[in-house]
Amino acid sequence: MQAWTKPDIPVVPGPARRLRLYDTASRGLVEVPPTDSATARMYVCGITPYDATHMGHAATYVTFDLINRMWRDSGYDVHYTQNITDVDDPLLERATATGVEWTELAAQEIQLFRDDMTALRVIPPQHYIGVVESIDLVSDAVEDLRRAGAVYSVDGDLYFAVKTDPLFGGVSNYDRETMRELFAERGGDPDREGKQDPLDSLLWRHERPGEPSWDSGLGRGRPGWHVECSAIALKYLGMTFDVQGGGTDLIFPHHEMSASGAQVATGEHPFARAYVHQAMVGLDGEKMSKSKGNLVLVSKERLAGADPMAIRLALLTHHYRTDWFWMPSDLADAQARLDVWRGAAGRGSGPDGAAAVDALRAALTNDLDTVAALAAVDAWAESEGDDHEAPALVAVAVDALLGVKL
Repeated sequence: MQAWTKPDIPVVPGPARRLRLYDTASRGLVEVPPTDSATARMYVCGITPYDATHMGHAATYVTFDLINRMWRDSGYDVHYTQNITDVDDPLLERATATGVEWTELAAQEIQLFRDDMTALRVIPPQHYIGVVESIDLVSDAVEDLRRAGAVYSVDGDLYFAVKTDPLFGGVSNYDRETMRELFAERGGDPDREGKQDPLDSLLWRHERPGEPSWDSGLGRGRPGWHVECSAIALKYLGMTFDVQGGGTDLIFPHHEMSASGAQVATGEHPFARAYVHQAMVGLDGEKMSKSKGNLVLVSKERLAGADPMAIRLALLTHHYRTDWFWMPSDLADAQARLDVWRGAAGRGSGPDGAAAVDALRAALTNDLDTVAALAAVDAWAESEGDDHEAPALVAVAVDALLGVKL
């Protein structure tokens, strides 16, 4: 699958800092990658392409773009993989409701996502992988689980037995009652008869009339949701990669199940060194989501004339681990800030540029503290000084580290 256009990323002078991120599994800050590594590996769960990119999506991909940028600033060779769930129930249901062929709907929305990511200057993954092109890969992953004794059938559908992973629950740290409740809310089927455990997850759905399906050694059918990500991540990154990323709504069941499947299939652990999650973005008091229809779309804001850099700045105004609600004033406030920054970058001199860049690095490497990072640039832009190299230096740093082109 083709990704999108990579933005130019300038090199920022001065000493870099090591990145610390909050790990959901250990409930604390961790440094990733290890100090002896020359590479940094990240997997971020991608879209299900049945609707356009909303601000919650954009916040997620901008957050992990910051991680990518900070690693690159430190000299790491970044290996980044992202999937696309280009066949799944929500996509098929939307296609049926709108009378559009599901493959056509997916192609339209994937292209719109590419356009949005390009406009927001998000660095593309090296491997942008769709489920449809990974059928054999998923089938092989399920066979690995079968050999590990972790697969059983319910009326021809294949399930993963969570009891086979002694570490199950170690990503979310949720109790079983919470798990079961979230599983039912987020695509699971805890009440299906014939399952060994309500939390066991679907690996392979056998062919149903009117649904897309593929031939495989598992029989004709299509993949379950969680196994696709573990299979793709193992193929392109291997076990114990550095960051598994997504929204907080993916902590359970998706990231928990993906990790467990990979751990049982390989006999190794952990799946990832750190599980990093973007908080939810809401509108009018509710989580912004396609299912609710309460969306502020990146593409519509762009078509209405919004500067993509102002959209990006509006997202960066909030720390990634804090839930927040989109307000109509957010974009105007971000544009005003962008105008001040651009004006300061165009001056003949300014305050100490090296100090401003160090403050920016310090904030971002401290668990992506964008609130402090933006405040550091604000303070620089609103002050005067006689450093003639500062405007250009700060503009380069804001571009490379925050992804905002001045």
